[in-house]
Amino acid sequence: MTTPTRTTTAPGERAGRKEWTAFVVLLLPLLLVAMDVSVLFFAIPSIDRDLAPSATQQLWIFDVYAFALSGLLITMGSLGDRIGRRRLLMIGALAFGAASVGAAYASSPEMLIAARALLGIGGATLMPSTMGLVRNMFRDEKQRSQAVGIWSGAMAGGIALGSVLSGVMLQHFWWGSVFLINVPAMVLLLVLVPVLVPEFKDPNPGRFDLLSVPLSMGSVLPVVWGVKETAAHGMDARNALVVVAGLVIGWFFVRRQRGREDAMISRALFRGRGFAAGIGLNALASFAMMGSAFFTTQYLQSVLGMSTMEASLWSMAPSLAVGVAAPTATAVAQRVERSRVVCAGFVIAAAGFGVLALSGTDSLWVLLVGSAVMSSGIVTVMALVSDLAMSTSPPEKASSAASLLETGQEFGGAMGMALLGAVGTAVYTAQMPDSAPAVARKTLPGALSTGDGSLISLGREAFVHSMSYASVTGALLLLAGAVLAVTRLRQAALSRPSGVR
Repeated sequence: MTTPTRTTTAPGERAGRKEWTAFVVLLLPLLLVAMDVSVLFFAIPSIDRDLAPSATQQLWIFDVYAFALSGLLITMGSLGDRIGRRRLLMIGALAFGAASVGAAYASSPEMLIAARALLGIGGATLMPSTMGLVRNMFRDEKQRSQAVGIWSGAMAGGIALGSVLSGVMLQHFWWGSVFLINVPAMVLLLVLVPVLVPEFKDPNPGRFDLLSVPLSMGSVLPVVWGVKETAAHGMDARNALVVVAGLVIGWFFVRRQRGREDAMISRALFRGRGFAAGIGLNALASFAMMGSAFFTTQYLQSVLGMSTMEASLWSMAPSLAVGVAAPTATAVAQRVERSRVVCAGFVIAAAGFGVLALSGTDSLWVLLVGSAVMSSGIVTVMALVSDLAMSTSPPEKASSAASLLETGQEFGGAMGMALLGAVGTAVYTAQMPDSAPAVARKTLPGALSTGDGSLISLGREAFVHSMSYASVTGALLLLAGAVLAVTRLRQAALSRPSGVR
């Protein structure tokens, strides 16, 4: 049984039980794609024993998923608008399920890397397709805001859930089980989506611009890779050249999009002022989320000395606040001007960073409270600006709009880790004595590896100071985001229909 193809539903038409049931089904791929970002945290030691990957291969096992995902989001968003979001979702689900089986039973590092790359490709089809379908299924403003709020909360929670679920599975099964948990969900998706979800696509998509595919990948991948390498190892000539190369290719990509009628990124997306503002503010929110995670995960393990499993369980605690924040924010935004709520979200997140700045070397509850406050503010921003960006984009371009939103989120997260990480590294190095070994002066794990009790104590204090400075930097940037939210979103509201916040 299938439902007829549609390009839109009547404006203001309220979704019923079938649409909400379909929405719950669409949350499945979203959760799995988010979880796969962190699902290998506990599995690597077991994979090392069974497959014996080299150091380079281990890095690729970790990173190739995120690279394939971020590099193909724009392409897959455009493709979904052309061939149908539901069709692309099902193709992606099939690929994601098959790749999960391949990863689970990989017999060599090369096979696992290839399977993880295919998982990233499948994930790139699932993310913009689900958001695009939500945009078309929920035409009523209030209902769509609620759905996007839940979507944003699920996305944020899925990353934290991935590492915990990985640890639980590995206590009872072999490492491949962390991939096999994807398969039943993908089968359920393939069965229920044709029954519950109508097809939506652009009725006049134009030709697919094949040359834009390598240009989009060539602009996104080098920048994301270079920024992540800078966050991990510091800026050097190689990383700078890679980022510059990506920016140059990006210039050619943008120039091509502006000069073609059948562009992969339609100019119609930017006619509503809210779209560009939504992407920018969402990227800033992702900047803060990933930048804080860079420190909090290290704090739990290297400062407090927790095991990876214990740290993952504690890191789930702030997710409880996140689960409440997004739906609450969307409800408040129905009564209060959206720009004020987004501004408040940035201020709340900045306050969370302020609490993190107060952490000492034994401040678990301070860290958890600060993370919960910061995450609640960030998810408030993400939920509302994502809804703004999607609602101001043409319905026939919904998947393309979603892909740009998510690509901006990838950039923001990478920049957060790089910039706040750079601030933290500079402060840490300055705090450590010149007499300390070079490895101890670079990172806290390096200090821990020396086994010198006094040096480890100095390293922990230096790391806490570095986290404080980075938190203050993050708070200042978020306060700037609050100002931008008030000015930019008020301007965007002037170009929207009456009654739309």
